Amino acid sequence: MKKGFVYLVGAGPGRADLITVRGAEVLKAADCVLCDKLANPALLRFAGKDTEVLHVPKRIGEGSSTQDDINRLIVEKALAGKTVVRLKGGDPCIFGRASDELTVLNEAGIGFEVVPGVTAGVGMAAYAGIMLTDKNHSSQVMFVTGHEATGKQHTAIDWDVLGKFSGTIVFYMGIGNLDSITQRLIENGMSEDTPAGLVANATFPTQRVVKASLNTISEECKRQKVESPALVVIGAVANSDDQLNWFMKKPLFGRNIVITRDVAGNIDFADKIIDRGGNPIQFATIKIKPMTDSNEFLLTLAKLSQYDWIIFTSGNGVTTFFYALEELGKDARAFGSAKVAAIGRMTANKLTEFGIRADFVPDVFTGRELGRQLIGFANLHDKKILLLRSAIASNELVEVLTDGGAQVDNVAVYTAAEEKSDSAWLAEGLAEGTIDWVTFASPSSVDGFFGQIDTDLVNSGKVKVASIGPVTSGRLEELGIAVDVTAAEHTIDGLLNAIEHEEIHNGFS
Repeated sequence: MKKGFVYLVGAGPGRADLITVRGAEVLKAADCVLCDKLANPALLRFAGKDTEVLHVPKRIGEGSSTQDDINRLIVEKALAGKTVVRLKGGDPCIFGRASDELTVLNEAGIGFEVVPGVTAGVGMAAYAGIMLTDKNHSSQVMFVTGHEATGKQHTAIDWDVLGKFSGTIVFYMGIGNLDSITQRLIENGMSEDTPAGLVANATFPTQRVVKASLNTISEECKRQKVESPALVVIGAVANSDDQLNWFMKKPLFGRNIVITRDVAGNIDFADKIIDRGGNPIQFATIKIKPMTDSNEFLLTLAKLSQYDWIIFTSGNGVTTFFYALEELGKDARAFGSAKVAAIGRMTANKLTEFGIRADFVPDVFTGRELGRQLIGFANLHDKKILLLRSAIASNELVEVLTDGGAQVDNVAVYTAAEEKSDSAWLAEGLAEGTIDWVTFASPSSVDGFFGQIDTDLVNSGKVKVASIGPVTSGRLEELGIAVDVTAAEHTIDGLLNAIEHEEIHNGFS
């Protein structure tokens, strides 16, 4: 049997989008992924749906893996002919035991490649506004493991050199031994007043930064109850200007925002929240059920090229339609000379993924406005129009187009069914006031959410409610839910813009 190949891939400092392009590429090609605890699970979206995923956390207790266990697994999977990705937090060659794994691969005659990653120390500093080198303060940097600082008779760390070091020192895995680290530095000549900083959960919306002097940083971290994962920075640069901390200044930084779409929609929504510094809390309330096996749809597909305009009103409709088209061995040529309209940029962007450029996208993203603006854009009198959309969509668009003289076929390509999830944790968070926002992107997500969560938990708590548009807000109000913001632009980006505006207006950021 042909031997496989192994990639040691740096997963970066935390955020999934900080992996390298090369790292994402090899994940897509992997047959098997061995994933560290510090590698963001969101990176697994790059892997194929049939990729074998093995979690190998190196921690004490049940479910943990030793380095020998991991070495054995890598060799075993590669010898079985698989393309293996060993996904390691940060950079695999910085405190990542890469040499151990590469040695066993070399001994087994298995080919390998190392894909560097952004090491945690560099990523942490960038996201905390700390410049590890600075022409006025530091022209040298040391990366040191803090894991062995106590309990060893013979340490590999040269504390005498560190105590006299005039540059920046970054300790990895140091929070558990912070007392010992600071004490040994002081004992070896470093001033007690040396600036020190600690960054926990770096690059995530839960990031925390603690700054103090060398002799007080440990007590300050205990007082603030900071936990790992965290890195420690010691040296003049740790006393950086807080105005350089661009990440924690974002309007939605640290806000806990519940998103209530379907699973796939929540993933896209979560990425946008993370980009704005917020903490997405995914709670799927609906699931998309294709209706492309119905006789109505199949008959419509056979005469697709007879239509003058084909209209999509959501990204879900686009995806469901083109997946069905592909399964039937067809492609965009089935459209013939028909023109295509789409509600919103997101729907239009989704069309481009399948090789279709929308001929018309309205300025205001509602069904009624699409109809009105399309009538103004083109003569629709006696034109044949096909709507491909949700089975539970309102009839507004049909009415507007029909009143404009068009012949309209309204065909359902999918519907939204309620999705039941474990809701106890969410109810607890709402009751305790730890959730800042609950968002709704459709009336069906409203129904799915309040089919599982009591309305009183939302109305009586500190949580705010954000709606994507007037139709969704109307459904919330029917249930007696007070809506704090309704997006002016009825898109996910518009919804987040409205939340940001509210946060800034009320001085929360």
